[in-house]
Amino acid sequence: MSAQLAPARMTVEEFLDWADARDDDGRYELDDGVVIAMAPERIVHARTKFAISRVLADTVARAGLPCEVFVEGPGIWIDRATSYQPDVIIQCGPRLPGDARFVDRPVVIVEILSPSTAYRDLGRKARNYFRVESVAHYLVVDPDDRIVSHRRRGEGGAVVSEDLSAGELILDPPGLRIPVADLLPPSGAEGT
Repeated sequence: MSAQLAPARMTVEEFLDWADARDDDGRYELDDGVVIAMAPERIVHARTKFAISRVLADTVARAGLPCEVFVEGPGIWIDRATSYQPDVIIQCGPRLPGDARFVDRPVVIVEILSPSTAYRDLGRKARNYFRVESVAHYLVVDPDDRIVSHRRRGEGGAVVSEDLSAGELILDPPGLRIPVADLLPPSGAEGT
């Protein structure tokens, strides 16, 4: 494992160079120039992320939309000193080149809530994601309390928020309708 420590503050470009030079498999984000290490996920987090990515990919395919669903990996470039790696992204428009590290037209961003990330996911990240012009929806899925927090860009750029535990989630754009239950682990499921 690399002993290379992150500088106190860096730009996204410096962050990428730093991350490339590491010889570990850790996941990191950059928040206002500060490197944030991402802890290993709970099993319920991984199961929920996989299920959501599958539901979104199937729904996008059925709708015939020019969109791709990405699971963990590509980043969202917020500004010169901030980039995040959401759990799931829907990117619409022309297909990205294979060597791209950031999506440039994210429409839907999904984070799976964990006890260690709740404060950032519901606060700073929520505000920062909507700084990206193409972002229309930000979903924070709480697998423990079985709630989907849906924040969407409303009229005049205002962010409208609602918490859903049942019913239908409407993501327009890009034009998707998804039963909320499909985004949540089964009630009483082992590991939740």
